[in-house]
Amino acid sequence: MALTPARRRGRGLGAVVALVATALTCVVAPGPTASAADESISVDFAAAGGAPTYRASGWIYGMTEDASGPADHFFRDVKFRYMRAGGAQLDSPGGWVAGKYDRRWNSTRAQLLRTRSLGGEFILLLHDLWGADGYPISRFPGDNGNWTDYDNFLTRVIADVRATGAPVQWDLWNEPNITLFWNRPQAQYFELWRRTYQRVRAAFPQQLIVGPSCACVPTTTGAWWNQYLDFVRSSNTVPDIVSWHSLPGDPVANVAAANATLDARGIPHPRPYQINEYGATDEQNPGDGSWYIARLERAGADGLRANWASAGNLHNDLGNLLVRNSAGRHVPKGEWWVYRFYGSQTGQVAAVTPSASYDAFATKATGVAKVLVGGGGTTGNIAVRLLRLDATSGIVQNNQVRVVAQRIPHNGGGAVQGPVTVQNSVVTLSGNSATVTLPHTNANDAFTITLLPPSSRGVASVAVAQHSQLCLDNTDLGAADGNRQQQFDCEGGDQQLWDFRPVSGVAGTYTAVNQQTGKCLDVNGGSTADGAAVQQWTCLAGAQNQQFTLRKVTYSGNDPHDYQLVARHSGKCVDVSQVSTAARAQVHQWTCNPVNQGSPLNQTWRLWGF
Repeated sequence: MALTPARRRGRGLGAVVALVATALTCVVAPGPTASAADESISVDFAAAGGAPTYRASGWIYGMTEDASGPADHFFRDVKFRYMRAGGAQLDSPGGWVAGKYDRRWNSTRAQLLRTRSLGGEFILLLHDLWGADGYPISRFPGDNGNWTDYDNFLTRVIADVRATGAPVQWDLWNEPNITLFWNRPQAQYFELWRRTYQRVRAAFPQQLIVGPSCACVPTTTGAWWNQYLDFVRSSNTVPDIVSWHSLPGDPVANVAAANATLDARGIPHPRPYQINEYGATDEQNPGDGSWYIARLERAGADGLRANWASAGNLHNDLGNLLVRNSAGRHVPKGEWWVYRFYGSQTGQVAAVTPSASYDAFATKATGVAKVLVGGGGTTGNIAVRLLRLDATSGIVQNNQVRVVAQRIPHNGGGAVQGPVTVQNSVVTLSGNSATVTLPHTNANDAFTITLLPPSSRGVASVAVAQHSQLCLDNTDLGAADGNRQQQFDCEGGDQQLWDFRPVSGVAGTYTAVNQQTGKCLDVNGGSTADGAAVQQWTCLAGAQNQQFTLRKVTYSGNDPHDYQLVARHSGKCVDVSQVSTAARAQVHQWTCNPVNQGSPLNQTWRLWGF
């Protein structure tokens, strides 16, 4: 089975959760990139809204079958809100219709309970539990007017959900407007909707019903969408949450059309809108991901990022936001870093005026303001006009602010160790405003802007050992003084992010504060000996064994972000023991070696955020 290019552009996970790798080869060629052009967007910090709610931080599937992975921080760091699942691709063909319900339910139950433990809402996909996930199946609910088997199915699912003690949102059938998931007349689907709605409402009066989750966007002229609305209005089965898929699409335009079609029928709104699949295959990159975040926030619609995986990856990689390295451990892609920045935006939402190709999501809080900038399919300079900075709190000092601009690389869809700083400078305001120009040379990359007081150095950074490409890491997230530091896979957690804070009066010298613990990188006991442990310790004023001079290094193939970290008290370098390239190799201090062509780089650290 194969999908036409046009269908790929118009649909999302709903298609792919249905298919095993042997059944589908789905390759989407990227669309043509527009020629470079300069565009401008603006952020008005005087026009503030409410607190961010992270409405775009949802995914379809992405947990392992037993819900044990990926690690918690990959969800919590991005303010995870939603997961949508129902056991697709397990025992394929599987589900109730194939007599293989239990495995799909057991996985669904595990993923539901973990989603709730992580603070998220779970959206239950009934069609996947039934087995209508894209394989030819022997029967659909209501065939030949017989609903007995389907009623028995609902009885079982309702009992199983009740036994968990956890609420779900009920997505009554996925993409019922295409034959891949509903290969029967529309009238038969309408009867399924009515029956299921009434059963769920009777069993769980307080739990929300979602639909129609169509492979379409709202439109005033589309027959299927408008016929659905006519039916649910006339049968008094209007869903609590109106849902659709945007693959590709513009959430802002979608919501306007949804409002118009609901208004025409007297269906009350605003009611929650859920775009529970967004991001076509060629839109799953930092640039497009950032744009969708901004548009979902602007539209006031909740979003779940599509998942196009199959062959075991559907239940694993957080909807393609992560990749597994050679050791089988999860590490983030560029788009995960987009959601991490989005999850760090707190305070109040600021007003943004977008351009033709770009949009942004901006917030302000005491002492910091943040802007996430995205757009896809074009390149060129993006002028970001930052207006009314006097309306921020604790950022402007002596008419100046520090501007840290970072690029989030796509890296061809591979692992990304962290955002790359492209500007870190103190800017003098003009009329309480400033303009930051972002060089958007790769259409798939995104940008962030962080505004801080001039006295601040900037933002946290990973430190990547250049001989191993592993990150300086607070071992096992230990909180105690004396916890030894190691190198480990660059997984983006707080234990690998370091705030480099300038030492007053000592140029180029910093304390490195671990973002997880708030403790300082420290040479054990102030030792000057080779091999002394590098650990964490409570930050102590004036302690030179917690102060490190960043010495630029130059060698063939080096990067401007490459440094040696030289302990001030000893003049020795932070070093990976025995030039090991293994995860968990310990870090200590050692006599600094000159960095020459071919020399080991176990003392060279790439500080992407510096």
